[in-house]
Amino acid sequence: MATAFKDLSEREILALAISLEEEDARIYADIADGLRAEYPATASIFDEMRAEEETHRARLIEKYRQRFGEHIPLIRRQDVKGFVDRPAVWRLRPLRLEAVRRLAELMEVETRRFYERAAARVTDASTRQLLDDLAAAERAHVRAAESIRREAITPAIEAAEAETRRRLFVLQIVQPGLAGLMDGSVSTLAPLFAAALATHSTHDAFLVGLAASVGAGISMGFAEALSDDGSLTGRGRPSLRGLVCGLMTTAGGIGHTLPFLLSSFHLALVLAIIVVLLELAAISYIRYRYMDTPLVSAALQVMVGGLCVFLAGILIGNS
Repeated sequence: MATAFKDLSEREILALAISLEEEDARIYADIADGLRAEYPATASIFDEMRAEEETHRARLIEKYRQRFGEHIPLIRRQDVKGFVDRPAVWRLRPLRLEAVRRLAELMEVETRRFYERAAARVTDASTRQLLDDLAAAERAHVRAAESIRREAITPAIEAAEAETRRRLFVLQIVQPGLAGLMDGSVSTLAPLFAAALATHSTHDAFLVGLAASVGAGISMGFAEALSDDGSLTGRGRPSLRGLVCGLMTTAGGIGHTLPFLLSSFHLALVLAIIVVLLELAAISYIRYRYMDTPLVSAALQVMVGGLCVFLAGILIGNS
């Protein structure tokens, strides 16, 4: 059972303060390590915060030795009521900037409140002064954590980190999603239109298109997830990439399959062709927007590929 804060002795309060400072320093070290490769400027800020927490810990240890000797009992935050559980930073990679900034703010607010309450509990004047000083330092840390975006990160650094976020978004979301959308939109054209023209049955065409879309989505999802684990390429979690790729592959095929839910064959065929053109235009724009491909070049490449597959489907369906 956790102990109430009011039941702690001055010795236990100091021991708890030492443990809190050690934990905070290690969390900041984990954050800095997780951000260093992609956001070095923000990582250096957390390195500075870690160093300050270690200084606080050293001051607390010195005061503890003066009053209570060398042995410091292990009293952790989970042993005392009133503390908020903190996420394990090492489990959260890749780290998101806003998430770690909010975490830092919450950590400093909680630690400040602890020192304010602790200072009110102790009777030794020098210990109270130390705790008051640390509470003031934590108040400064709260302001520093709140101002990381406004002041510590210069416009140039912010622009560089925004470009890094964009690059990661392209690597981890856009690329697998685009690959899936292209495969789903193009690879399902031949079986769908071949079945439609061979049978003139919207129901049969819909079933073929649905099966091709779902099958392609499953296949592409597994292929993307198993391609690499992202540790060297920076492409993120394979499960996320596989999910994005699989869903976008299925969506690319389902889009021009849905018109065949209509009973009118010719209307369904015309609508499916219109949807295909819209899909190819969307793929061209995504390549232009995120892959730095000239719009005309992207459109020609996608349209030529789609037209070849479409014609293959028509020829097979009419044979």
